[in-house]
Amino acid sequence: MKQINIDPRTKLAIVALLSTLGLIYKDLLSLVIILSVAILIALALNSNFISVVSILKKLLGLILVIAIIQSIFIKEGNSVISLGSLSLLTDIGIMKATEFILRLMIIIVSSVILTTSTSREIIQALIQMGLPYEIAFMVSISIRFLPLFKDEMRDMVVALQLRGIDLKKIKLKEKLLTYKYLLLPITANSILRARELATAMEMKAFRAHPKRTSYKILKMNIIDYLIITISLIGAWTFIIIF
Repeated sequence: MKQINIDPRTKLAIVALLSTLGLIYKDLLSLVIILSVAILIALALNSNFISVVSILKKLLGLILVIAIIQSIFIKEGNSVISLGSLSLLTDIGIMKATEFILRLMIIIVSSVILTTSTSREIIQALIQMGLPYEIAFMVSISIRFLPLFKDEMRDMVVALQLRGIDLKKIKLKEKLLTYKYLLLPITANSILRARELATAMEMKAFRAHPKRTSYKILKMNIIDYLIITISLIGAWTFIIIF
């Protein structure tokens, strides 16, 4: 499939519309339609759905636990699973849990649309939309630091495995304690990196001038304006119908 090249600002507008609709609607039919549209748009933009599936697989257990806990505390509707007189799960609770899962999937699929642009393009789009450069720079740094945190965490887990500690086999209390010990050096390294980065920024006279120029300037064409217009009309039509 030929990739559709559109401006990152257009993608930001699409993601904002999909995420907003996913948060304000609560019925299953509306959420399924919004998720389907998000998947179709992501496919049209040649998004990496393998990464989406990988993320969902890693988060599946946590999502199900949160959904079950949410459904347990909802006592409306008919009881599906009960323990004596205590109702554990109701049909309304299961429906609310399903809505939560769909809403979370909409946000994840929508965010994947942005991965079709580079982080530099997204930052430039935010700057040209009026976001202060300092805030855009903070977003850029956070995006670049996430893979470093991931690599550090993986290296530490491998180091534990080499010492004969299998996180999958130890008890939950010991596992939480182990993760606590893992997070401490990662946090310390992050503070050291932040200090070094701040020093480097000062050495390069960051914010020495009130205005900055950019080597690459994004320009929207007729296709971008057409897509944004169609997206707004489609969102408004969806709101009227549902």
